[in-house]
Amino acid sequence: MNDLSKSRSGSKPEGRRLPTYFDLINDEFRRRGGGGGGSARRAPKSRNAPSSQSGAATAFSRASGNNAVVVKVLSYGAGAGSARNVLAYQSKEEHAHDQDGREVADLNKAVREWEREFANRKGSKDIVRLSYELENTDRGRIARALRSLAGKGIRAAGDTDRTYAFSVSTGVNGQTRLHLAIVIAHEKKSRADRSSDNRVPAALDDIYAIDARVDGALREEGINPISRYPVQFVSGPKGLTATLHAMQRDGAEVTLSTKSHIRQRPGKSGLYERSDERREITTKDHKEITTEGKTVAALMQTRQPRDFMHLLLSGPANVDRDQFILAGRDFLKEQFAGHRYAYAVHNRHDLEKHPHLHVIVSLRNAGGKTLNPNIRDFTEWRLRFADKARERGIAIDRQKRVERAGPPPVKRWEWEMFRRMGATAPTNVIDKVMSKVRDKPTAPKLEIAREKFDQTKRSIDRVIHMLEGLAKDKTAPSTARELSHDLSLGLRREYNRLEAAIREGRDPAREKGQDHMLRSTPISTGQAKAAKEALAQTAISVASKIANPADRLIFEQATKVIGKVVGLQLDARAAKTKDRSQDNRKSTALETKSAAGRDHVAEQGTLNKTSNNRAIDAARIAGANAGRDSRDNEREERGRDRSEEQQRDREIPKTVKLRPPPDKDRDRSR
Repeated sequence: MNDLSKSRSGSKPEGRRLPTYFDLINDEFRRRGGGGGGSARRAPKSRNAPSSQSGAATAFSRASGNNAVVVKVLSYGAGAGSARNVLAYQSKEEHAHDQDGREVADLNKAVREWEREFANRKGSKDIVRLSYELENTDRGRIARALRSLAGKGIRAAGDTDRTYAFSVSTGVNGQTRLHLAIVIAHEKKSRADRSSDNRVPAALDDIYAIDARVDGALREEGINPISRYPVQFVSGPKGLTATLHAMQRDGAEVTLSTKSHIRQRPGKSGLYERSDERREITTKDHKEITTEGKTVAALMQTRQPRDFMHLLLSGPANVDRDQFILAGRDFLKEQFAGHRYAYAVHNRHDLEKHPHLHVIVSLRNAGGKTLNPNIRDFTEWRLRFADKARERGIAIDRQKRVERAGPPPVKRWEWEMFRRMGATAPTNVIDKVMSKVRDKPTAPKLEIAREKFDQTKRSIDRVIHMLEGLAKDKTAPSTARELSHDLSLGLRREYNRLEAAIREGRDPAREKGQDHMLRSTPISTGQAKAAKEALAQTAISVASKIANPADRLIFEQATKVIGKVVGLQLDARAAKTKDRSQDNRKSTALETKSAAGRDHVAEQGTLNKTSNNRAIDAARIAGANAGRDSRDNEREERGRDRSEEQQRDREIPKTVKLRPPPDKDRDRSR
């Protein structure tokens, strides 16, 4: 742990002291036996920063189970040199052991074995090397041609930021040989640049395009290329440096043209940047070539493949060291079977520190399959390692990193504010600094997240119970009852499905939803309006009974979504009624049969009321009968008129045939 009290007061042990308020808090903390364990050794009271107490708090907090098993990747590496560095770091305390259980005593032999693992690996293509045989010409004309090409664009028009290097030597038969190296990888504007838009793929079409533009630039300068050697590619910063040194053989001068430079800062290290102005360096000096190559390589975004990973397995401070190492050995043997790996333990004998294993694992196994770990793999490894530890009698929790205890980060201005203001500092600053000093876990943040989850769950349950209650309410309109029943079933089924996904460790956002059937029976506009009003009144009634404002707000937001769904569904069903044929007989006020049963008359929007006066009722009935008789008479008259028209149509001929008049005097002898 980085102890802030040490880092802040290490330079001035006499003058940099924490205020009295801080000392009083720590005295009270030590008096209560804080630090994660009641049987901890009490640190002696001191007026200085409690560095020893903070270290004890770290040990006891981790040993109490707050910091569970740790499985994480420290770094990735490529090449034998990087593997040597990791193997040497592993063996700083004890000799490492390989996948076969053998002790790694000879480091050089181990590096040669690891180097064979990377022999068949293909590096990224970051620099292209072109070599030409030209007619006998001088170096100045070649430099002008390449300078003109860089101003126009090496790959295409406008590609003017690319770094290139060339050297000129004597070719065959008195000709001139040109060695040209062009960086086709993306060159960053600064080290913080994460884009890769300027990279040229190492495809044949792109190489042919570069070759054609180089050939054209040379011919414009009056230089005729005779032949070209096969194209070569090199990878990474080391490949760039090796290429520059190869071009410098036989005493040839190497010209490097680039926009990468180091911006000097007084009293600080320089910054690598890519400027707008191009600079050229022509030299034969071996060291200068190496230095300039490193400057270009610092901003070159290489895509070097990863050969191995440096893995860390850590446990609590009070764990049995031997059993912890055996658990790590079992985990590695099962998880990385077929891969070459080596592991070594650190802090075996220092009981106040955490024991941990440094593991180097080859990403490519014996079958040629490459391991590409992600966050899900880390979670799985953590669970498996915890299982192996429990089999060895080590009680550690299978927790994720976000669930482990750890002090919150403290910024410099927060530390200075607390140091100067003490009790008058803001509450959040005091809490952060004290959590850092005491090594207090960040469990409250997780508690808040759990509270929000429980709050959302309660709101969803309220919505489901509201819909189920409305579905069982006999006084509510049947359209509202049937729709509430369907929605409650679908919502409960969907919620149970997402809750099962979270419980099983799956991402609920990626779970494919299910289709839940809703009714499509046509209804009238009055029925839709009555159902909407019933649902709205029920939601208002339930919300008024929620005492917590936060719960009430979440419930209201949920009911708004439900209201929109209900509105769309009811409007769609009402629209079907409008599309029906107008010749169908309209239902009367008493014909309210729907898909769910007999609706109330109130849903039709018509109120049939009667009076207590029988005379008025008799008159109303007589009027209705008279109207029915008149309609019957009209129907009979219309039928009689239609029959007469049909009779007249039969009497009148519809077609007239025209025939020539008979000729009595015509010649019959024919």
